[in-house]
Amino acid sequence: MTILVTGGAGFIGSNFVLDWLADASTRDERVVNLDALTYAGNLRNLASLQGDARHVFVKGDIGDRALVDRLLAEHQPRAVLHFAAESHVDRSILGPGAFIKTNVEGTFTLLEAARAYWSALEGDAKAAFRFHHVSTDEVYGSLAPDAPAFTETHPYEPNSPYSASKAASDHLVRAWHHTYGMPVLTTNCSNNYGPYHFPEKLIPLMIVNALAGKPLPIYGDGLQVRDWLYVGDHCSAIRTVLAKGRVGETYNIGGWNEKPNREIVHTVCALLDELRPSAEGPYTRLITHVKDRPGHDRRYAIDARKIERELGWRPAETFETGIRKTVRWYLEHADWVADVQSGGYRDWVAANYSAR
Repeated sequence: MTILVTGGAGFIGSNFVLDWLADASTRDERVVNLDALTYAGNLRNLASLQGDARHVFVKGDIGDRALVDRLLAEHQPRAVLHFAAESHVDRSILGPGAFIKTNVEGTFTLLEAARAYWSALEGDAKAAFRFHHVSTDEVYGSLAPDAPAFTETHPYEPNSPYSASKAASDHLVRAWHHTYGMPVLTTNCSNNYGPYHFPEKLIPLMIVNALAGKPLPIYGDGLQVRDWLYVGDHCSAIRTVLAKGRVGETYNIGGWNEKPNREIVHTVCALLDELRPSAEGPYTRLITHVKDRPGHDRRYAIDARKIERELGWRPAETFETGIRKTVRWYLEHADWVADVQSGGYRDWVAANYSAR
């Protein structure tokens, strides 16, 4: 048995691959991992799998139809799990073209390759095949402070080039199911955090900057609200949907942890004060409010009752347990942090924050 994972060297993808090959129920199932190794893809995330025959890594682009066709024909996977995406809002504002190319055109190419492969299958293999598309709650737009959380039927109202490109990919997946009968599953998750998170996103950026004595930039007033989902919980939810989800359905995955960004930063500072105190004083001294992101969505909130009701999944971590695990991981993996902070990453940080 084999699965094909796209983007399996990125943050969520690599956590999923590690989880899949560690779990007793799937540890004998091989993973073919296709990743282009852009700035956010890091083979060090998968160092523990070096030499493991169950993990087949292929460097390549999901937009390379010939490559995807060859991998499907050679490895005969029972499922495609599609994590590969450009995923950072700020980067999408500065350079939206890459997001259209990967998230829209890449998903289209992958769907067409998977459709051709699935169409040629027969019997039980064809009935069992799944295409699982991993998406985001950002496709739903922004919520008012007192509005109900996003359900799976909430209208799509993307507000950034990133979320618009993910919304387009969601629509493609839906259309390929309704038009061609493709056996698809879609999951829309809230903000993930945890190990191997590239330090451009809020939580790892705060940890890395604080330890380096650098400013902790908070956009605007810092009261933008997000629902926070520990990445290990996200992996278990995807596993559950793949195993038991109804074909053609969408499932929202959330952590039931709505918190404003400002509170997140203060929580990280408090944990660092406890676990790695600074001689210069509390880490909150480094907090700096900067000019807000253009079109910054004010609030996201996930209603994850459908996946709990239909499939019996609920997150195992509270925010308090998950954030403590995350901070500890970064403290214990300074070598990983140093490795990902390349010149290219430093140049991007300078470009994004220098004018704020």
